[in-house]
Amino acid sequence: QVQLVESGGGLVQAGGSLRLSCVASGGSFSSYAMAWFRQAPGKEREFVAAISRIGRTTSGSDSVKGRFTISRDNAKNTVYLQMNGLKPEDTAVYYCGATGATLNYIPTMSSAVRYWGKGTLVTVSS
Repeated sequence: QVQLVESGGGLVQAGGSLRLSCVASGGSFSSYAMAWFRQAPGKEREFVAAISRIGRTTSGSDSVKGRFTISRDNAKNTVYLQMNGLKPEDTAVYYCGATGATLNYIPTMSSAVRYWGKGTLVTVSS
C-alpha cells in the first residue's frame, strides 16, 4: 500500500508560480510511475502531467505545456510539479497519483492510477 501526501498549494495571483510536492511512503518509489491530475469545481478530474519511474519519459497536457514541469527525486520519494505562469483556469484541487509500471510507462488517464493522495488546493486570482 502506497501513501501519497501532497503539499505546496495555496493562493497566488495570475502570472505567479507554485511548486507542488508529493511524498510517497509504504512502497518502492522507483517502481511507480507518477502523475498529477486536477479537478476544478463541477468538472471531472483531468490529466496534468506524468513521469516514468526514473524520469526518462514525461508528458503534459496541452493546457499546461510550456508552463508546468514535472520532475521526481527517487532518493527523496518525491515528485514535483513546478507551475509557472499560472492562470485563473488552473484553479483546482491537484492530486498526486502512482501506479506500478514498466520502465518508460506514464499514466495519462485517471483509470490507470492505482494510488491517490488527498489533494492540495491551488487558487489563482485574476
